[in-house]
Amino acid sequence: MTFAGRVWRLLVGIKDGLVLVFMLVFFALLFAVLTARPSPAQVRGGALVLKLDGMLVEEAQHVDPLRALLTGEAPLAEYQARDLVRALDAAATDSRIRAVVLDLDRFLGGGQVHVEAVGAALDRVRAAKKPVLAFATAYANDGLQLASHASEVWMDPLGGAVIAGPGGNQLYYKGLLDRLKVTAHIYRAGTYKSAVEPYFRDSMSDEARENYRSLYGALWSEWQAAVARARPKANIALAANDPAGWARASGGDLGQASLRAGLVDKLGSRAAFDARMVALVGADAWSDRLNGYASTELGPWLEQLPVSDTGAAIGVVTIAGEIVDGDAGPGTAGGTRIADLLDKALRDGNLKALVVRVDSPGGSVPASEEIRRAILRHKARKIPIAVSMANVAASGGYWVSTPADRIFAEPDTVTGSIGVFGVLPSFENAAAAIGVTADGERTTPLSGQPDFIGGFAPEMEQIVQGQVDRTYRDFLGHVAQARNMTPAAVDRIAQGRVWDGGTARQIGLVDQYGGLDDALTWAATRAGLAKSGWHAVYLGAPETTYDTILRRWLIEDGQAAGAVPRDVVGLVGDRQAAIGRRLQRDLSRLLGGAGMQAYCLECPASQSAAPPARGADPAGWLGMVAAILAKLG
Repeated sequence: MTFAGRVWRLLVGIKDGLVLVFMLVFFALLFAVLTARPSPAQVRGGALVLKLDGMLVEEAQHVDPLRALLTGEAPLAEYQARDLVRALDAAATDSRIRAVVLDLDRFLGGGQVHVEAVGAALDRVRAAKKPVLAFATAYANDGLQLASHASEVWMDPLGGAVIAGPGGNQLYYKGLLDRLKVTAHIYRAGTYKSAVEPYFRDSMSDEARENYRSLYGALWSEWQAAVARARPKANIALAANDPAGWARASGGDLGQASLRAGLVDKLGSRAAFDARMVALVGADAWSDRLNGYASTELGPWLEQLPVSDTGAAIGVVTIAGEIVDGDAGPGTAGGTRIADLLDKALRDGNLKALVVRVDSPGGSVPASEEIRRAILRHKARKIPIAVSMANVAASGGYWVSTPADRIFAEPDTVTGSIGVFGVLPSFENAAAAIGVTADGERTTPLSGQPDFIGGFAPEMEQIVQGQVDRTYRDFLGHVAQARNMTPAAVDRIAQGRVWDGGTARQIGLVDQYGGLDDALTWAATRAGLAKSGWHAVYLGAPETTYDTILRRWLIEDGQAAGAVPRDVVGLVGDRQAAIGRRLQRDLSRLLGGAGMQAYCLECPASQSAAPPARGADPAGWLGMVAAILAKLG
């Protein structure tokens, strides 16, 4: 029996080992399938379909396959603007592509600079005598600006166009904090640094209002000019300035109103649009859809496009999203991650120039300085350094731009916001209200400080404000050295004030208009490289150029499970959801201990954070405050 038992245990062990091996192989294959790239074999010609079910971004976030599988969270679809431009430029010259389709039914926007860059690429497709057709149930600002570059703009008869220029209300929390008996300790340098106003005011200051009015006025003028250039016959003023009267003149039918104003060309269902595409590019024999037309998706199209690797290398480092401490990103500018990317490139020693692409409203001062110092280590090698500003390069986004030899921006870039702030809460009044007091023995004025329950000592307040003032002086010094100005001259245009790209160029914060390609060309010329003797290397860019199967599956599954319809009511609903996200973010900034910040609240990129992944916990600080208010009420 002993021998038989040993044999049995051996057989069981072999069986368990085989099961384990099988499971490892199974999950490895599953991981490989879900993270596989689209196949170039899927390119079938016909129409290149850009189904933009999400946002245009500078740098797409990574999807963690294992985390996504375990949580079931559907990521927001993100499309890198440079990928779309590359895809469209290739389509303009490739005989297999006979038309381009812009499916904007679930488009969430992307900032004026990105939209205009993709729009210019659409113009090049049309210049190659290839039609561009756009379709959506409803159009908002960014969607309408992008669609205006199409040769035919279609809209579902149930939809409409809603033109709402930049701007809107901010949230102010002084009344809430007073009710909760929370003391917000505000430290700032900069008269116009309004990022902390929500915590100690119940309305906008005159200085902030002046800044907002100037900035948003410039951005609105640029938007109107861009749409007017693309669609000269569109009556933008009527739809924007008297929207109620405009809709009433068409019996409340926004579709007809949009058609009469020249904002769209045709009203028709998706089936009618598809039939139009069949007439243009032919039917798809493999499609089981009504009026299925020959088409190629973005993913396979990008995968088969060649990427140049000949000639000298010019590095491009992307600083996109809020600047934070640590390894966060891509899509968020983790200071340590970006500095490590730059240092690795420095160790490799093969870059002939460096272009810093910035699309950030700023954030952590230490993280911004960590990135700036890493850029300066490249500058010490005497290679040309250029900064290319996208939608936003303000506050910390400008801090990291100061090492540049030349700064490029677009007229509708938002920049400046040279200022620093910090905000810390204390709860001595709230504690006293429920019978909690604090007492103790100190050896120095700073013993036990900062005391969030007992209150801040005056010495503590003075030291923190002193650090903020000192950091602001450092900021002025960095800008003064970079722009060949005196600190006093910088201070006159700083003070936390935000500027549009056109004004920033006039006052010396920007050198010239231009996009990323212009910055690369300048850097190559400055490095003495021949026109065709270089290529761009995106530091830290993922190997694949498009979403994984997992990401697309999660996105499509999330939409099928109940995404907001993309009609006019759906567009309004998105704005409502953004208010909750804004409230949660603002309270997190107060209560999260973020440290000194060089952050731009006024910047459009900071107005609406991306929607949280589906399945994410809706609690957090917002839920906590709601519970407290319920008890107080």
